[in-house]
Amino acid sequence: MTASRARLRAWARRQYWPAYLYLLPGAVVYVLFVLRPLLMTAWISLFDWDGLTLGTWVGPDNYTALLTDPRLREALLHSLVFLFFYALVPVAAGLVLTALMVRVRIRGLGVFRALLFVPQVLSTVVVAVSWRWIYDPDGPLNGLLRAVGLDALARSWLGDNATALPAVGLIGSWVMCGLCLVLFLAGALRIPRELFEAARLDGAGPVREFRTVIVPALRGETGLALVLTVTQALRNFDIVWNTTAGGPGHSTTVPSVFLYQDAFVSREVGDAAAIGIALTLLTLTVCGLITRVLREREG
Repeated sequence: MTASRARLRAWARRQYWPAYLYLLPGAVVYVLFVLRPLLMTAWISLFDWDGLTLGTWVGPDNYTALLTDPRLREALLHSLVFLFFYALVPVAAGLVLTALMVRVRIRGLGVFRALLFVPQVLSTVVVAVSWRWIYDPDGPLNGLLRAVGLDALARSWLGDNATALPAVGLIGSWVMCGLCLVLFLAGALRIPRELFEAARLDGAGPVREFRTVIVPALRGETGLALVLTVTQALRNFDIVWNTTAGGPGHSTTVPSVFLYQDAFVSREVGDAAAIGIALTLLTLTVCGLITRVLREREG
């Protein structure tokens, strides 16, 4: 018994128990303001509730209704389109711009990076209102087209069913491109110069250098950028609501628009909570798949 106690005490001395005390405040905040609201939302999603009167237990019926609602399926397809504009375009553009900046010395690079990062600092409401003015039928974009003789291309970009969704998507590309570029430039600074010199001595051109040096070295930053941009694309609400409010018709609706309408307009709080939980699970699943694929490729 004495020997067992001695081994237990020796094991306890090797552990860094005080370190967990430093994690305790953050863990408490996380539980109170993240896990607790998430669990409460999951519980509310099991009721038919208007937010005021006593709710009625419906179990998984709210989730069943989500699967059979054609409007939500259409909104989910729009979110998948936004994945292209919010994630793929900014990541690809950020990688290409990083390769150019690494290969060519650019004066005032810090100012250039700061300007590209400005959309991340601005409120999304400010961004949406500014771009709504740019896309206005009498706004700068149509004015530029008319000035160069392309009057036939001028249109109501946010009021046309054919152009509203890509027009809103391009706003997301502009917002997220700066974030991706800053991440990639920070990672590129850590790439040993010997790798570039070896590649160039081996006769590698810009494309081969990009494919064999820059892309593998920035795999971690690429994963982080994809997680951030995919999350933004799937939970997109502010830009859509403040530019088109989901219109014209339902051409730019996303699940978060229906979440807002169910919660604050039609007072179907249970349905709104179910949309929120489903959207959270979808985001976690997609980001988890991205992380797993990148880890397997790195391994």
